[in-house]
Amino acid sequence: MSELNKDVIFLILKNLQNDSKSFYSCLLINRIWCETVVPILWKNPSRHHLTENACKILLSVILSHLSGESKNNMMNQGIDLFTETYQRPLFNYISFWKHLDTKFLEFIMNVFVRDKNIEISKISIIRDEILNLFNLNTTFNSLSIKSIPKLSYLISGTDFCFSKLEYFYCDSKTNSNFLGGLALSNKSIKKLGFNMHTNNYLGIIKLIKVQKNLKEVDFIYNHLRISNELCHKSLEESLINCENTIQYLRIDWKPITNFLSNLVNLVSLYIINSCYDYTNWNHLEKVSLPLLKFLKTHQISSWILACLIKNTKGNLIEINIHYQDVDDGRLLKAISQNCPKLCYLKLSSFNSNSLDFENLLINCQSLIGLQIIGIYGCFIDWDKLFETLAKFSPFSLFKFKFSFSWQYKLKALKLFFDNWNDRNPILLQIISTEYTYIQQQQQLEDLFQIYKEKGIIKKYDLENPNNISYDDFEWI
Repeated sequence: MSELNKDVIFLILKNLQNDSKSFYSCLLINRIWCETVVPILWKNPSRHHLTENACKILLSVILSHLSGESKNNMMNQGIDLFTETYQRPLFNYISFWKHLDTKFLEFIMNVFVRDKNIEISKISIIRDEILNLFNLNTTFNSLSIKSIPKLSYLISGTDFCFSKLEYFYCDSKTNSNFLGGLALSNKSIKKLGFNMHTNNYLGIIKLIKVQKNLKEVDFIYNHLRISNELCHKSLEESLINCENTIQYLRIDWKPITNFLSNLVNLVSLYIINSCYDYTNWNHLEKVSLPLLKFLKTHQISSWILACLIKNTKGNLIEINIHYQDVDDGRLLKAISQNCPKLCYLKLSSFNSNSLDFENLLINCQSLIGLQIIGIYGCFIDWDKLFETLAKFSPFSLFKFKFSFSWQYKLKALKLFFDNWNDRNPILLQIISTEYTYIQQQQQLEDLFQIYKEKGIIKKYDLENPNNISYDDFEWI
């Protein structure tokens, strides 16, 4: 095995990189394996969970790359970290580091200075030297700056190491001057994430406007809901500068302008109505997105979505809708009539009594996965739903998730399983309220096990609502 060429070794290691124990053991095989492992290991140190001791070792290795001049500069300012003799590393580890997370960097520096009894006020000196080291030795592919406003002042002057960024994440606390400087040196960003805490957005607009190959943009409100039309309007208009390249977009507000019509190559759209504003959605209602394949929305009414889906020209393969209301039939009809390629569907706005659901199952013959959420205040006739699924499901459909907001009849599930003969075995996940979960868990387990033994169910999972571990279109 030691005689394998580097390309083969690299492919093996790519498959092992999430298995820490096996991956690290490959370092010890021989020099060729070691030379192949090290660049992968150092590409993104922040992806690994590190103990405090590991953090201290990691920073010691970083500092061992410092020049004599940098070490003297730190010692002259009262930071004496070099009482021990640091052997020059066998590899230039810094040159392999391609993904910088500043929150991670701050964390390992804080662990290190606490251990060395260095004043916290002097951490900025260490940071400056490390950033200068980065600038001399590597070019990062991705940069994440999270809620560290002072840091963004200090990384100005690091033009080289950030000149080839392809992935950039920051928030509205990031200094606008740094973002403006980044706009002068970097036009290669492909994916941009902007977390909005405040109305500080001018710097990110400068950065967006100069990009030549921006494909994915996420404008995110994690906590604060800000209804600022000027901010939203400016951000929307900045995207028009990248109208031919943007394919994936998330915005957490109601569109203020008609900018979506300019994004002619948009493949994925995710919109969250974070301010719960249900008036005047005409810009979404009238937009035509002929290449759209992925649609995800939160708190947008079913009639607006029905209009949008009608204008997608039949290319949608995933629809993920969360809305606390009952569909009057228009949404199901729009999906049924306009989504022949649909593979995955999640609905919470649902009318199980409508014939449109039958038509949806009949017309969407590529459907693989279905998730239906029962929400408080909206009645779903689960008996009717399971009966319809048993009769009209396309042969391709075998992945199901059902979320119940109150108790349901086991009889309906039994009927569903009894009518699933000669089909693909089911992957089934049930998510219910905590009360229902406790009351009926054993009954469900017994029922599912019976049908698993019959070959009707391939796998099943009962999700505690307080511990949901799967994404919407991820099954067991």
